[in-house]
Amino acid sequence: MPTVLVVEDERDIRDLLRRYLERDGHAVLTAGTGAEGLRYLEESAADLVLLDLGLPDIDGTELLRFASVTGVPVIALTARSSVDDRIHGLELGADDYVTKPFSPREVVLRVDAVLARRSGPSENASADSYGSGRLLIDKDRHEAQWDGTVLDLTPTEWGVLTALASTPGRVYSRAELVNRVRGYEFAGYERTIDSHVKNLRHKLGAAGPDVVETVLGAGYRLGLRRD
Repeated sequence: MPTVLVVEDERDIRDLLRRYLERDGHAVLTAGTGAEGLRYLEESAADLVLLDLGLPDIDGTELLRFASVTGVPVIALTARSSVDDRIHGLELGADDYVTKPFSPREVVLRVDAVLARRSGPSENASADSYGSGRLLIDKDRHEAQWDGTVLDLTPTEWGVLTALASTPGRVYSRAELVNRVRGYEFAGYERTIDSHVKNLRHKLGAAGPDVVETVLGAGYRLGLRRD
């Protein structure tokens, strides 16, 4: 049973999310302060964090960075609704972004989507190889390697890479990548795909722009052939 940590200073919102998440089959931890949420993260007590970025005691982005470093996926909760704010949160490592007021059922669906992308299938299938073995993608292990080094990818970066790798050379628009990665429409999210591609390229090193190619006016494609 996945454990979701809700870090939110408003008690009514904490309790509402806890009820919906438990009804959906999740174990739930709640924290009313950033310090309490940080303690849970340090204890590795959660599989996913619903994080209010506007906490009274600790800047929510500090917890976001910490969770990102430790590999715990985060869905950011905030009253800020501008696209630039969404991009900033996603660049800091958030896997999804929900603005207040929100539907608790929508939040649960987003939690399920992020956790589903994190879950690993069976261990039987071998890795797919691209670019004469430079890029390996093992969906069963939920692992990607570049030049023999395992890439530390966020769930969204993994989703973008595997979507592009499903048909090498095919150009995917930003809207298509949103649907492939998220599984549903997210108004304003198309711009954030650029941020995830930027981060993905950075992790691929100097070859990043050649692995994930930009097609001006169209979108992105994998610049490697399947072996």
